[in-house]
Amino acid sequence: MNFEEFISQANNEYEQIQENLEEIDVLVKQSSAEVERLTQRNTEMTTWVSQLKIDTAPREDIKGGYDRLLDTQQRLFTMRGQLEKVQADQRNMQKMSKQLEGILRFSSDGAFTPPASSHGGNEEYNEVIQVIETEEMARQTLVRKMHDGPASSLSNFILQAEICEKLFDSDPDRARIELNTLKSAAALTFGKVKDFIFDLRPMMLDDLGVIPTLRSWTSSLEGKSGVDISLTTTGTDQRLESHIEVTIFRTVQELVNNAMTHGQATQIKTFLDITPNLVKCVVEDNGHGFDVDDSMVRDGSFGGIKTMRERMAMLDGTLEINSSSGQGTRVEFSIPIHSPIESTH
Repeated sequence: MNFEEFISQANNEYEQIQENLEEIDVLVKQSSAEVERLTQRNTEMTTWVSQLKIDTAPREDIKGGYDRLLDTQQRLFTMRGQLEKVQADQRNMQKMSKQLEGILRFSSDGAFTPPASSHGGNEEYNEVIQVIETEEMARQTLVRKMHDGPASSLSNFILQAEICEKLFDSDPDRARIELNTLKSAAALTFGKVKDFIFDLRPMMLDDLGVIPTLRSWTSSLEGKSGVDISLTTTGTDQRLESHIEVTIFRTVQELVNNAMTHGQATQIKTFLDITPNLVKCVVEDNGHGFDVDDSMVRDGSFGGIKTMRERMAMLDGTLEINSSSGQGTRVEFSIPIHSPIESTH
């Protein structure tokens, strides 16, 4: 790249950053206003709940109050995190803007070069955007699962615990019933939290490897979902590099979940073959299927296809999909092994 091209690119990047700063400034103001509103709402709800009379208030009113308080606190927590992230992005862009402005202002002719009237696509910038969007989607999924699962259950725990506390003296029998209900709900929530942790990062993947982890996961999922899910393994049960084992597990997990969620499959078969030089995996289902080309044209990432293919490409692997409407789906992916770790036999 010669100097003129460098200056032209700097102009384009400067212009893009100014546009982004304008958008982020709006987001900061909107997020700040929402944080302020939710903070006030949280104060009002906390006061209201603290004044509830557990002995006389209807249970529905008590539960509704705690649910609204928890929802407000969760929204406030999420919005504060979003505000902090947007403010950090704003500071980074402002710093980049000053650096580019200095380069342009003191370029070879000693004058500031006006930003170009138009700018083309910036591949690196688009990749950064994609990474950020992927991270935000993951965070949103995490927050939604926490809110709908453990957080909601904890709200009920607080309610039941306070009811029990009030009933110990006046109605011991009812207090015991409430305690048993609380115990059962806690056990159920504990199971959900364990599943939640496993989905985030199964510890046995690090300890035992990808094959035992997949066996455990598919067996557990089959029992909970009622879907016929099988796993057949061939080759050597060897340990692989951590990033390869994670990729195998996450890809199979995503394909199986897609088959159940999108394809409404009742039977899913996974075949995994590990040789000293190659991992090959096939996931087949009897679901509804879909038009692969049409889906890729419409959104480019149906069921995570684009992400999975990019993940494979980074490991010099491949991913092929065969599917059509009403005919089920067959996905095959392969990853070369460059550095096998050890055999578990």
